[in-house]
Amino acid sequence: MYIIKVKGKAKIPNYIQIRDENFVLVAYFRADRPMKNMEKFGLEGKEEALEALILGLPFGKLQKLEL
Repeated sequence: MYIIKVKGKAKIPNYIQIRDENFVLVAYFRADRPMKNMEKFGLEGKEEALEALILGLPFGKLQKLEL
């Protein structure tokens, strides 16, 4: 899977996109709110690692999601 942080403008918040190996969007959520249904993507129990990754993630740079 891949992750990208999208910069919001004005009153639109920053968002996180998680995409699969074919770059199909599988999750889209606000960067300042936790993702729901993490078990659906095999990320349960990795909430703290994902939060730390999101904080350090540069805007607009697609990265392979490795936790």
